[in-house]
Amino acid sequence: MACLHDHSCEEHDCSSDWSLYKHIDLTKVRALNEAVIGSVKSVFRAWEQRLNFSEVPLESNEGDPELIVFIPFTSDVKIKSISIVGGSDGTSPVKMRAFINRDGIDFSDANSMQPIQEWDLVENLQGLMEYQTRYSRFQSVGNITLHFPDNFGGDSTQIYYIGLKGEATQLKRDAVANIVYELMPNPSDHKTRAETGGGLSRVE
Repeated sequence: MACLHDHSCEEHDCSSDWSLYKHIDLTKVRALNEAVIGSVKSVFRAWEQRLNFSEVPLESNEGDPELIVFIPFTSDVKIKSISIVGGSDGTSPVKMRAFINRDGIDFSDANSMQPIQEWDLVENLQGLMEYQTRYSRFQSVGNITLHFPDNFGGDSTQIYYIGLKGEATQLKRDAVANIVYELMPNPSDHKTRAETGGGLSRVE
């Protein structure tokens, strides 16, 4: 992914700067078909820790490689790229499909709905690959759902790391909720507001 700033990336950790990890609402992250309930939370961590394989991976139930991961943010974000570090021996996901700002997507929904973008994945065991989004479609993202329909032939799908890069807005979602709540007793005092494709790049 090309850097969007004017300093030397050899002297600056651009990957860390663009990480959206600190904007993920980890308490509300969830997965469908995970073998160990709650293990999905372990795949989100700082970019520098993406190859920390001591963490329990997100793994699908044996014999069923499909996974869905729901990722909410604490503020609206713009997503530039996504990185996936999967397991070995055919357990890495082979495809990724993304849906934005949709709550409660299940497997029936995911398989019948048109994603905003999908990617064919490679086995990224060293964490050197990232998948660029169609950036204009990934603006004002409050949550993203990632659907992994299959893997490279393993009995289950394993994911050790999911990394998202981009930018976050300054207004926190909790702050917006609190403002609305405080104003609710006096509604008259305010007004209310009612593709496939993508690039693959190597990061060093």
